[in-house]
Amino acid sequence: MLQFDVITLFPGQIEAFAGESIIGRAVRNDHIRVNAHNLRDWATGTQQMTDDRPFGGGAGMVLKPEPLFNAVESVTSEEATVIYMSPDGEPLTTPLAKELANEVHLVVLSGHYEGIDQRVRDEIVDREVSIGDYILTNGTLACAVMIDAVARFVPGVLGKEASLDQDAFADDMLGHPQYTRPAEYRGLKVPEVLLSGHHDNITKWRQNWREEKTRQRRPDLLTR
Repeated sequence: MLQFDVITLFPGQIEAFAGESIIGRAVRNDHIRVNAHNLRDWATGTQQMTDDRPFGGGAGMVLKPEPLFNAVESVTSEEATVIYMSPDGEPLTTPLAKELANEVHLVVLSGHYEGIDQRVRDEIVDREVSIGDYILTNGTLACAVMIDAVARFVPGVLGKEASLDQDAFADDMLGHPQYTRPAEYRGLKVPEVLLSGHHDNITKWRQNWREEKTRQRRPDLLTR
């Protein structure tokens, strides 16, 4: 069973996410475990400050090292990998999600404001992961995205494991069009090949669609 321990200023968001849909079912069936920890629980002083102004000046605030060190050290096991969600981390891809799904324990740090003290990143973070080339107001959302992407590759989380091989990006190509009943709606018909029952032709049709869509929309994927 893969365990996620998320350290964040917004544990309620992780708790709500982990209680819904496929992820919630996976938690209830003991395929994964998702724990949300409030960083403020490790803050000291009467005001329990978790952030402060950056040395050298500049806009925004930075999460302090003391509560982050204490939080990670409190929840980390010997088998844990500590991940910091950061815009300048390695991109979250399907191969990375598969790799992380083989771990036993992931401790995930949610950034906020202008980020976290660099000493945390240098000393206790094992990997840094980005979900895209953009900035969020709340790093907890990035944590949820990564958990969802990784959990799908944990055995038992998805009802049909074969669906993983058909997903977009499963082999660095985008997905093919999907149709369901009725076969005709408002004069719009499902392609005849999908109604033919000829599985080889259907496979070729889908593959051609995937290649052409990838070539048009994400040609960078074809160079991998």
